[in-house]
Amino acid sequence: MRRSILCTALLSAACLLAGCGNKGPLVLPRAQPGSAPPSAASVPAPDTSTPLPN
Repeated sequence: MRRSILCTALLSAACLLAGCGNKGPLVLPRAQPGSAPPSAASVPAPDTSTPLPN
């Protein structure tokens, strides 16, 4: 009986602590002036000349 109460208390505490943290929508960092975001042209295409091993 005592063990089940302890387990329930620990599980409740873990659930309460899991809810801690930042709330709300994801906020991306602001871009620094003079820097451009990476474009699709700057990302190299994957090499498809070699077949994948089976």
